[in-house]
This record gives sequence, C-alpha cells and structure tokens, in this order.
Amino acid sequence: MPPAKGLFPARGGALQCAPFIMPARDSGPQLFQARAPGWRPKDSVVNKTDLVFLKHFAMVIGGLMLLTLVLIAGAGLIYSDHLPEPSAISADKVAARIAPIGDVYAGATGQAAMAAAKAAAAAAAQAQVAYEGTLDGSVIYDKLCGVCHISGAGGAPQLTQALWAPRVAQGTDLLVKHAIEGYQGAAGVMPARGGNPSLTDEQVKATVQWMIDSLK
Repeated sequence: MPPAKGLFPARGGALQCAPFIMPARDSGPQLFQARAPGWRPKDSVVNKTDLVFLKHFAMVIGGLMLLTLVLIAGAGLIYSDHLPEPSAISADKVAARIAPIGDVYAGATGQAAMAAAKAAAAAAAQAQVAYEGTLDGSVIYDKLCGVCHISGAGGAPQLTQALWAPRVAQGTDLLVKHAIEGYQGAAGVMPARGGNPSLTDEQVKATVQWMIDSLK
C-alpha cells in the first residue's frame, strides 16, 4: 500500500501541501482516495421526485388549514345574529332554583295577596283531575274521605245510620253542597272537597252518594 500523502519535504527542501485524502468505499485494500473539490454523493437520501411531492403535499395541507379557518369564520358571522332558542326545560329549572322559599305579608295588602295566592293554588289544583277522574265513590273514599270518617277524626261522622240519619234527612243536595264548599258544624269541620281541590263536583257527589248507600 503506498504511503498516504500529506505534508512532506520536496526535493528542493520546501514543504508542499498535498490534497486531502478521503477514504474510498470501493478501493479494495486501499484505505484512502482523493476527492475533488465540491464532491457530492450520488445516492442522496431525498431525490428530486420526493422533494416535489413533499412540496405539493405541504401546499395541500396548508390550503386545507386555510379553508378550515375560513369556514369557521364564516359560520361565526352567519350565526352571530341567530342565537339559539332557550330550552323550556332549562328555563323551568332556573325558575325553580331562584324561586323564593317563602313570602312575608302584612296588613290589608298582605291579606289580599294571601287570598289571591290561595285562589290561584285552588284554580291550579282544579285544573288537575284527581284519581284519574274516577266516579267510583269507594275509590275516592278509600284514598281520601276514609282518613277521617273511619276513625271519626275532627268530628267526622262514621258510616253508621245513627250518626247520618239527621244529615240524610236534610237532603242529599245539601250534603253535596257542604262537601263541595266546606262546612263548619257543631261536631266538627268538613273541609271543602274533602281537602282535595282537584276533586270535581261530580266526584264529590258520587262519593257522598256512595257513603249514604254504605251506611250500616
């Protein structure tokens, strides 16, 4: 193997600089080979075709991103003046959360407000039909009237002939009227509609008639 070239004395005694030596890939036993200035490897990692593809691909991605931004901005402009309608369920929930838990009334103004609130509550209750609108007096009696009339609580007469004979003698229409409007008697108090404003007049009448027919 010939010696590697470098800085060696020339024949005249002066030093001369030799070209830099690079290792050769296919030189066999030779370890170094001179490379010309500006030398570039032939087998580059990224060739020209790949560079063109990457350039076009980057342009497509950039265009899609720009289109996305334009669509977002356009949608914002279109819907900025069209606010979504509020949900009725959400509005009810908000109203329930901020509703006052109580009211304070005083004087004549307070009494009028209380009367108005009571009337409004009664009207709302009457708008709902109690016990699915049944006219079966036994059902209404078991669910409502029997609470007092079975035990006699509050002076309510139990279903016996002895207690009801004086009342039946007054007529069924008067009993129904007292049951609908309420009645203050010597023995106790009959609340209007048995304490359930949702009862209709027909339901009250059917229940009174069932109670009369069931006297023992």
